[in-house]
Order: sequence, then C-alpha cells, then structure tokens
Amino acid sequence: MSDILNKTIVLVLNRHWQAIDVKSPAETFSMLVNGSATALDIKADEELRPVTWEEWMSLPVREGDYAVGTVRGGIRVPTVIVLARFDKVPKRRPKFCARAIWERDAGTCQYTGRKLRPSEGNIDHIIPRSRGGKTSWENCVLADKRVNSRKGNRLPEEVGLRLLRAPTAPKEVPMSTLIRNHYRVREWDIFIGKDERSHVEMA
Repeated sequence: MSDILNKTIVLVLNRHWQAIDVKSPAETFSMLVNGSATALDIKADEELRPVTWEEWMSLPVREGDYAVGTVRGGIRVPTVIVLARFDKVPKRRPKFCARAIWERDAGTCQYTGRKLRPSEGNIDHIIPRSRGGKTSWENCVLADKRVNSRKGNRLPEEVGLRLLRAPTAPKEVPMSTLIRNHYRVREWDIFIGKDERSHVEMA
C-alpha cells in the first residue's frame, strides 16, 4: 500500500456536511494537523463522529481500513473529512471525457434520437480527426456504434445524417454532482450515493 498517500480516497465535506471535493491522504493529514478540517469516525452502523487530529491518531486501525505506518505505529486513513470553516459548494464544468458526453447527450444517439445501452454507443467526432476535427465538446457527440461505423471518416451530410442539435460545452454544476467514487469507498455512499454508471468508448 506504498502509494496510498497519493490516491484520492478521502471525501471532503464543507461545514454543512455537503460533499465538495476529494483529496489524497497526504493532503488530508496536512489539513487535519493544521486544524482546517476534522476527520469523521464512521462506525459500522453509520454513526458519524467528528474527531480532531489528536484523537484520530489514537484510534485503532480496523480490519479493512487503509493505514499508513509511522514511528508511532499505524495511523488509520480517514475516508471522509469535514472542513472547519468553508461553507460553499463550488461549481465546475464537468471534465471532458466520454462519460461526460454520454451524460450531456442523455444516453441518446445524436443522429437517430434512439436511447442507447452503454454497449451500443460510442463517441463520434462530427468532423473526423483525419480531416482536422478537434476532440472537444463542440465536435463530439454520442452515437449509435452502427451509425458511427457507417459514417466513418466522412461528414454527417456526406452520408445523409443530421444532428438533433449542435453540441455545446455543459454549464458549470455543483462540485458535489461531479464526484465519482472510483475506489469504491463504502463510507462515501452516505454522502454521494452509489456510482453505478457504465463505461463509454471514445471512438
């Protein structure tokens, strides 16, 4: 577990206990030491107790916990921390990726209007990359794989296709809606729910 200090496995809550960010244990320990955050001791029955750094260092490492070794022994890595003073929910534009395009286009082929299962869709470059098209919000749409295959490296109008609407970059949204539990940290489910969406291919 030598790289555990740099994995983003700690959920950050503002002082109203709203999820706003994720941090690595290295960043988290620094915040706990300087008093800008407290760690949540989360029991098996989901009882939540904010704990200061001094008390946190004395908590036992339980089975299944991440931990880091120190000269004083193992210290449990918190999975959720609460900021002491920050009370806002920052906004940010979703990161450009295939999943974000799937969400923007509501799982619908932008040429046929058909609702797609994850296995049926991929991302089409409207102006193909081979013809100078960029990989951007404005040039990428969700498409049925069969439609995308038929389109190939041509423009939509060259194969009789028409977009339902012109693609644009999504608006900024609260950070809490962008947090993904990539490491499947169970305690996060209390604050952000389970993330069960499927992978989407970037063609």
